[in-house]
Amino acid sequence: MNMLLIDNATIIRLGFFLGIFSAMALWEAKAPRRMLQQSKPTRWTNNLILTFLNAFVLRLVFPAAAVGMAILAEEKGWGLFHAVPAPEWISGLAAVLLLDLTIYGQHVAFHKIPVFWRLHRMHHTDLDIDVTTGARFHPLEIIASMALKMVIVVALGAPAWAVVVFEVLLNGTSMFNHSNINMDLRADRWIRRLIVTPDMHRVHHSVLIWETDSNFGFNLSWWDRLFGTYTDQPSAGHQDMKIGLANYRDPKWLKLGWMLVVPASRYKR
Repeated sequence: MNMLLIDNATIIRLGFFLGIFSAMALWEAKAPRRMLQQSKPTRWTNNLILTFLNAFVLRLVFPAAAVGMAILAEEKGWGLFHAVPAPEWISGLAAVLLLDLTIYGQHVAFHKIPVFWRLHRMHHTDLDIDVTTGARFHPLEIIASMALKMVIVVALGAPAWAVVVFEVLLNGTSMFNHSNINMDLRADRWIRRLIVTPDMHRVHHSVLIWETDSNFGFNLSWWDRLFGTYTDQPSAGHQDMKIGLANYRDPKWLKLGWMLVVPASRYKR
């Protein structure tokens, strides 16, 4: 029964991934926000190969992933929500919110702690930003992130269904807020009060360090406002801002082999 739930979670996540990815890709093609500067076939090929490589590595290292840990915690009675009686819907909602806060905190830490920045900076070496950037993470960062989520899931005693909901939201909003879609500016203003929009997150991919070190949220936009890391707009404007890192302007960093060795690079930014 538990393995069935784990397998179903994988199918659910894959279904949402393909659906949201396709929708964002079509929107980008019909109404792009910015003109791309680099070869789209090169970027998409390498970013997508990395995406599937990460999925394989994650399945290999953590076969049951966060959902499996939620099931184990439930069987063992581990975690806060198993010790404090509460309706399951409240525990589930609280788990989703706290996991989202965890990912915000992890993102800040991966920018501030040098050893973690070495892993995370590969995400920022993309010289354009579109839906494929939303899954462009180093395999070691993916492993570290999943390990942290598993610890938090056990500590909370998060319901397994809430973990599935969170993973779907995390993957879906990452593709949405990295996408190169042209949204109505009024709609953007309203949506970003709750959810991170592409215009809000694009600031985070600016070549300017003080803009890179802002707008860390992936799903809920509250955390950046609450903790003072929110930047409304890029100083150069969305059309003229440069994407990427100052020392990684060579297009070679868009290719898989070079992407994987970014953590060993001598360049910091």
